[in-house]
Amino acid sequence: MTIRVMLVDDQVLLRTGFRMVLAAQPDMEVVAEAGDGVEALQVVRSTAVDVVLMDVRMPKLDGVEATRRICAEPEPPKVLILTTFDLDEYAFSGLKAGASGFMLKDVPPGELLAAIRSVHSGDAVVAPSTTRRLLDRFAPMLPSTGQEPRHKELERLTEREREVMILVAQGLSNGEIAARLVLSEATVKTHVGRILTKLGLRDRVQVVVLAYETGLVRAGGGGHG
Repeated sequence: MTIRVMLVDDQVLLRTGFRMVLAAQPDMEVVAEAGDGVEALQVVRSTAVDVVLMDVRMPKLDGVEATRRICAEPEPPKVLILTTFDLDEYAFSGLKAGASGFMLKDVPPGELLAAIRSVHSGDAVVAPSTTRRLLDRFAPMLPSTGQEPRHKELERLTEREREVMILVAQGLSNGEIAARLVLSEATVKTHVGRILTKLGLRDRVQVVVLAYETGLVRAGGGGHG
């Protein structure tokens, strides 16, 4: 199956570089490009796209708002945020807006390709060290106001589901969680599905963000039962 990728960046040179890397892959095809968020939204509505590589800082409509609008579309593509800055508050906002992951623009090509494949297969790119560092750095700055309703949501979870959520938020895969809790991988997958449903979340990235926001996981990766 060919992964249909769209490149969104206001720098033509960067798009060209990414296109050359992706074009060399037998399982990937660049089907569209856009130079700003407004154009990206228009293209998504008229072109079949699986994964969007989204720059953050662009004219007209930035990558965060473009991500939010794209993710609100019916059957939206996955969005992978790309940024020049390792610790970028915009990228954190992008994850909250619905992006499935966060990568640096200078990431080695192999890591970028692996991230695209991972996101396409439904695994949010939570684990790259950049995402974890981003969350660790920005979690303490999250506003405390208005978080109480989100704390209440966590009360819907069983004790086991809370355990699983903490491990997901620490970046563990289903297989690693299964080994840690002595469960089958299928059981862990069921727990993760129930967590997403109960909390109204779309994927693992949103689980991570909520776990940090509510203090279920503290910066540095420690869990609070």
